[in-house]
Amino acid sequence: MAEASKNPHPPLPPPVEEEAVERRTLRDYYIILRERLWIALPLALIVSISMGYYQSREVPMYAAAATMQFEKADNVVNTPGVFDPTVRSDNDLNTYIAVFNSQRLRTRVAESFTPDEIKILHRPDLKNIAPGQTVATPQRANDLLGNVRIEPVRGTLLISIAATHRDPEAAALVANAFVEQFMKYLQASVGGKNDEALKFLQERAAALEKESKADEDKLQAYMRANNLISLDKSADMVTTGMMTTNASLNGARLIVLNLENLAKQIETYRKENKNILEVSAISSRPTVTSLRAQLNELQQSQSLLAERYLERHPQMIGVANKIAVTQEHLDQAIVDAIADIAAGLAEARQTVRTLEGEYAKQELQALRLRELRVDFDALQNRATASKNNYLTILNRLNETTTTKALESIPLRRLDRATVPGSPYSPDIKRITRSAIGVGVIVFIGVALALSFIDDRVKSSWDVESFIGVNLLGIIPNLNTIKEEDRYSLVLDGSQAPGVEAFLSVYSSAKIHSKLDFPKSVLITSTIPGEGKTLISCNFAGSFARHGKRTLLIDCDLRRPMLHRHFKQQNNAGLIPWFEAGSNLEGDLTRDVNLGIIKIGDNLSLLTSGGRSKSPTELLENPVFGQLLERLKKHYDLVVVDSPPMGAVTDSLLIAERIDEVVYVCRFNRAFRKHIKLYIKALHRGKNEVLGIVLNGLSPRRIEYYSNYRYYRSYKKYYGAQS
Repeated sequence: MAEASKNPHPPLPPPVEEEAVERRTLRDYYIILRERLWIALPLALIVSISMGYYQSREVPMYAAAATMQFEKADNVVNTPGVFDPTVRSDNDLNTYIAVFNSQRLRTRVAESFTPDEIKILHRPDLKNIAPGQTVATPQRANDLLGNVRIEPVRGTLLISIAATHRDPEAAALVANAFVEQFMKYLQASVGGKNDEALKFLQERAAALEKESKADEDKLQAYMRANNLISLDKSADMVTTGMMTTNASLNGARLIVLNLENLAKQIETYRKENKNILEVSAISSRPTVTSLRAQLNELQQSQSLLAERYLERHPQMIGVANKIAVTQEHLDQAIVDAIADIAAGLAEARQTVRTLEGEYAKQELQALRLRELRVDFDALQNRATASKNNYLTILNRLNETTTTKALESIPLRRLDRATVPGSPYSPDIKRITRSAIGVGVIVFIGVALALSFIDDRVKSSWDVESFIGVNLLGIIPNLNTIKEEDRYSLVLDGSQAPGVEAFLSVYSSAKIHSKLDFPKSVLITSTIPGEGKTLISCNFAGSFARHGKRTLLIDCDLRRPMLHRHFKQQNNAGLIPWFEAGSNLEGDLTRDVNLGIIKIGDNLSLLTSGGRSKSPTELLENPVFGQLLERLKKHYDLVVVDSPPMGAVTDSLLIAERIDEVVYVCRFNRAFRKHIKLYIKALHRGKNEVLGIVLNGLSPRRIEYYSNYRYYRSYKKYYGAQS
């Protein structure tokens, strides 16, 4: 009975699942932005407007810039120790920029201002104080000067000094003051620098010469005291000897270990009175092997003679004497072998002790050389460093020429800073660009973030790539059609646009189906409210419209609805038939308990016959599968409307008796991971899943999400004809 209820055409096992990788096009990103426009756009506007308002409320700042130019002098000074104020490289220019940015120069600039100029610097603060209050004098130069930026003009020997301040006149005043104080600093620093450098080099060279000679003498004295001619070669020889001795010592220890194990084995055999010849080290010795062979031959001869002569026969006595002598020799050979092993063990142990002593001596010698190396390397490095320092100073001293202090500085003011006419900050244009850019980033970021978080089914990619099944079709939103007309659209031959969608599902189901008629198809979904019953009715109506004898069964025994949509009574059906004894004999189409109703051409309805709180008693019974098999003899197609898989387990029980499955998913309702989980469960049950029907999309969303554009074409074409 159970065999008859199984699927007569078991589908092929599902292919090995591969991880889906989402590949989006520009159209997909456009859809994401469009769907989340009213969430992302207000957030972007709030962020960008707040940012622009905050930046526009900043205190106005003015900038003034002065320019200085360095010119190359005619004289050339190559000595590094000689002070030369001319700029010959980018390093020289960067050095002067560092002087500009030094705290010392900023302090000099702050101290150079007159009382009237200080009032100008304090003018922005005076505007915000009440009458009678005084402004505290800044304790640091940075508080008085504001922000000063020193930058080289790329590719030239020009330096730009830009000062920013809340007062335009103060900005120009600070920039010009920096130029003047730097020129004074440079003029005061040039005089006598070259003579001082030359004197310093001469004194330093003499001191380093004495230091280098003293360090070299210390190194030679240390080598003579420790008899060191070539420390590296001695260390290499000791290291090589230690490696050789260590290898020999390891080999000797291995021999001792093997002989000790052999001696323990012999002692064990002796204590347990085992045959000592079972020890391979003794039995394999040439003397023992030869005597054992002789003893075996004599014993074989004795056995042959014993068959012919008595024990006291002369030949028997002779053979017995030879056996005794040979056995005595064999015993002595075994004793000698054991003695040889003991002697070898003692010799090997002595070898280990000798090698250990030799290795210890070599370790002491290596330790001594290591200790000597520390002092030797320290003395040698010190002597080498002293010699190198002396040679470096000597070379610089030899290259130095007598140079007088430069009488003129190759530096001149190029442009003075002028009072700016308008503030550079806040820059309304820059703030506008930044606010727009941030708004665009927030808009796109929020939209994309929401799309990655949202796991609900929305597109054909979700069905075919992520879930991994076929998309049978997309059913538009049928809210414009009356409730009582939606479930018989195909059967009544209506011209509504939704009819073409159901016929498309019919065509896709025929294409993807691998089974011939008769067969059964289960219609299920993830959660309630996804349009499963609507798809079941019109799916069955599509096949009935194309001449297939179709039976629609309401297997939602907890909440049956099909009889209401077709305006029928629910007195007979599956539950009364099961309670009446489940009669499978006779013509089931005329069975009173089943009460199959013809509701259209080629379409019949089998209702639930009531409600059941525990329908698994019926669905798990083998007679339910037998009923489906018997009904397939009367109908080409049996369409079963079942409860949602996410609500109860009834659908999985029904799927065990069904040939194929059609899964219904409502747009933006069920989660992809849940659908994928239930599809896996159906595959594990050896069910052939024809695909998913995506339900509840508006025509505009259908066009955006799936490239199914025949709805607009259908309306345009048939609307024009009508």
